[in-house]
Amino acid sequence: MTELKKFVCVHGHFYQPPRENPWLEAIEAQDSASPFHDWNARINHECYAANGSARILNNRNEIVRIVNNYSRMSFNFGPTLLQWMERAAPLTYRRILEADRSSRDRFGGHGSAMAQVYNHIILPLAPTQDRITQIRWGIADFQHRFGRMPEGMWLAETAVDLESLDLLAQHGIRFTILAPSQCARVRVLETENDVNSPVWRNTPDASVDSTQPYLVRTSPERSIAVFFYNGPTSRAVAFEKLLNDGGDFARHLLGGFRQDGRAAQLAHIATDGESYGHHHRHGDMALAYALERIENDSDAKLTNYGEFLEMFPPTSEAEIHEHTSWSCAHGVERWRSDCGCNGGGHPGGNQKWRGPLRDALNKLRDRVRPLWKASAAEVFLDADRARDAYIRVILDRSPETVEAFFLARTRHNLSSSQRIQAMKLLEMERHIQLMYTSCGWFFDEISGIETVQVIAYGGRVVQLVRQLFESSAVEIESEFLQSLSLAKSNLPAHQDGAEIYRKQVLLHEVGLQDVGAHYAIISLFEAQPVETPLFCYEARRKSFETLSSGRGRFAYGQLEISSRITLEREEMEFAVLHLGDQNLSAAVRPSDPAGQDNLSSFGNRIRQAIDRADLPEIMRVFMQEFGDASYSLRSLFRDEQSRILHILLNSTLADMERTLRAIYEDHISLLHYLSLSGMPRPKALTLAAEFSLNADLRSAFMHNPIDPARVRGLLAVAHADRVVLDATTLAFVGSERMLHEMKNLQQHTDAKHLETALEVLNVLLDLPFEIDLWEAQNKWNAIMRTLPRAGGPKPRFMQRFRTLGSKMRIDVDHLTVED
Repeated sequence: MTELKKFVCVHGHFYQPPRENPWLEAIEAQDSASPFHDWNARINHECYAANGSARILNNRNEIVRIVNNYSRMSFNFGPTLLQWMERAAPLTYRRILEADRSSRDRFGGHGSAMAQVYNHIILPLAPTQDRITQIRWGIADFQHRFGRMPEGMWLAETAVDLESLDLLAQHGIRFTILAPSQCARVRVLETENDVNSPVWRNTPDASVDSTQPYLVRTSPERSIAVFFYNGPTSRAVAFEKLLNDGGDFARHLLGGFRQDGRAAQLAHIATDGESYGHHHRHGDMALAYALERIENDSDAKLTNYGEFLEMFPPTSEAEIHEHTSWSCAHGVERWRSDCGCNGGGHPGGNQKWRGPLRDALNKLRDRVRPLWKASAAEVFLDADRARDAYIRVILDRSPETVEAFFLARTRHNLSSSQRIQAMKLLEMERHIQLMYTSCGWFFDEISGIETVQVIAYGGRVVQLVRQLFESSAVEIESEFLQSLSLAKSNLPAHQDGAEIYRKQVLLHEVGLQDVGAHYAIISLFEAQPVETPLFCYEARRKSFETLSSGRGRFAYGQLEISSRITLEREEMEFAVLHLGDQNLSAAVRPSDPAGQDNLSSFGNRIRQAIDRADLPEIMRVFMQEFGDASYSLRSLFRDEQSRILHILLNSTLADMERTLRAIYEDHISLLHYLSLSGMPRPKALTLAAEFSLNADLRSAFMHNPIDPARVRGLLAVAHADRVVLDATTLAFVGSERMLHEMKNLQQHTDAKHLETALEVLNVLLDLPFEIDLWEAQNKWNAIMRTLPRAGGPKPRFMQRFRTLGSKMRIDVDHLTVED
């Protein structure tokens, strides 16, 4: 009998929907992700970064190993998520790329990273050409990042049909992963010695043997390998708290083998990668422990799909249930109908909006495509190939890449206006792709952020239609709104998709003059350089003058705004008037050839009115020159709006803080008495106490140097008076303070900064809630690894540094770190 070979593979599908504002190409603040800026940042901290430096603990809960989970598992990352990560979380991004290189050494030359269809659309619901674009963009993005051709590709929601599998095979993809319920039947592959064709065996109720790969014939000429993952263990990871115990997780993985003596078996699971740290706290640690346990203490070997497929090609073939997925019991209905699959966020509600939403986007796409094809044929050698090749520009918008794209893909040497037209046509197609991102239909309510996002992509398409096909724009937008109006919200305040489009999408629509107004407003509060990047735009100041009188300020000038995306640019004149608090008006208009002289005259008239403190005259001159001011503080982009409002509110907030603090301090003895006696406390007094103590603690955490006695005193008062602490915010501030001290120590590596770090840590360890020391621990490890090269620290320093590590729950004598 052939020696039994057991292999284990854990696959993580790491993905977040694109969250960027379609007009700014940047993620704006998302309050629901607090205390982080947005959900990508929060999930990166909880999951993506954590898995790149996962902890393994000893029996005293001390860190003994730091490992890169990605190098021991199989994984795919959504391309749009990696694009964000490359810019906003470069250390995490680097660990992911390093893991794929490391996994090639570990798994016989086969990297563990898989590609993914570009922006997670449901392929079986897409036209063929869009499927091809999604696959080609996904492959190109993968090659750009990982430097190799992908062997496997993840299908969004594992939504599948034969055409999609055939397209994967046509593009050189060797395998994909599906749910066991998606297998219809199997049979042993025919051999030359077979007298009769092997018999097909149905696999009802997800009963397919998941321990082997299967060949799926996609056409007479092509086939692809499919791995059907272990359903029970995957469900236990995602929904049954299996990640509460890494040892239990390892036992479940090893329990996935069949006891029939087969020569080679693969026990493998597939889940959302966010299970490992975001959905399940410390899931990254459970995964790290389980993988190490299997690697060191079992007769099974870790592998990835590419290595296993090379060693053990399919000996059986399968047929799939077409138009099925892993997250909808009704096939792919979750993305087009009220099938009953939902997240439970709106009990008693419905998802009847799903069908009309898809219908609205389909109609928009189908109305625009003929216009696009006719216009694109005038500038591109082959419009479809140009669209597929556009991914190179999406990945690198440098002038050199754009120029190379035009040389290779256009019919002739395009003028500036033709280049802008070409880029807008390609951006139109990019946003048509983005508006089908699957998350727009996955959840319960059309007003959710994921669904508003796909409607916003539709809004960007409509804006480009107005700019490119003006004669058809009104009709197309009207039809789009009519279709959206049939998608009814569960919440009366939101009414329907058309109302959401008007109130939540159109408010964010941006043109070049809107960017100019934004620049004008922020320049009144903070000096800007001559050339200022503003998200995906550039502002170049040509002239700028400011005037002030009392609380009032006025600025006017000329500037040029250009788009790095569409290459369009416009020169404009601006004026902005701030009369204090939120009272601000701004106006923008295209530049006049005699603009500087006119602006100078305008500035002189305003200056004279300001000198006389004649507010009515100021407003009259302003309106006479620019007409009704169409911009205000509300016109600022969200992040800048918050920042400017904070500047404006500083004095007001200070007054409020003084009032609340005075109430608390004047009645602190009464609060003590009521707390000791167990009597009810007035809400106003409780509010004043909570505000004052939490504000004082935040201030104490940030004070330099930190005052341990003050922090402990504030904590004692809060405990005695039963004041509720804002644990989330304070923990975040404390974690950031500790990271700050560790960065200082890394930079200076001297006794002074070491003692400061120890002092801050000792204070934080006294808090009645847990502080996240993950990043500080990483810094300790990074410093430790450089100390021998720093000339050899003194014994006293080394002793204290080891004490710092011990207090961070690091086993300083046995810690090992995976490079």
